Amino acid sequence: MAVYSETLELERTVEGDVVDITPRVADVVSRSGIKEGMVLVFVPGSTGALTTVEYEPGLVEEDIPRLLERVAPRNAGYGHERRWHDGNGHSHIRASLLGPDITVPVSDGRLVLGTWQQVVFLELDVKPRRRSLAVKVMGE
Repeated sequence: MAVYSETLELERTVEGDVVDITPRVADVVSRSGIKEGMVLVFVPGSTGALTTVEYEPGLVEEDIPRLLERVAPRNAGYGHERRWHDGNGHSHIRASLLGPDITVPVSDGRLVLGTWQQVVFLELDVKPRRRSLAVKVMGE
């Protein structure tokens, strides 16, 4: 089994950003030369997340932020906040629910995604960040 690794840099993300990284992940898969296998994308850190969505304004700008606010409201009184006073207790909870990684099958050298499905990074921290995403393509 072959393994190919790259890092994707996101120069500046701010809380609430939902970044479509599908083309960049597909480019890594293409450069890997791997035709059959899988690609893993991982965000180091505890306030960023990865998932798939239909990347369209209603979902990205309204539905996801509304859901996250319902599930882990900004001002809910988090233990993390009481201890560290850094304003991002909700960020940690949101990231833990969504998760730091995603694995996508690769077939014929392409990502296996649905017609309306994109791989996205969600910035959940309250401070602007520079993110480095680890990408590993594994297979034959």
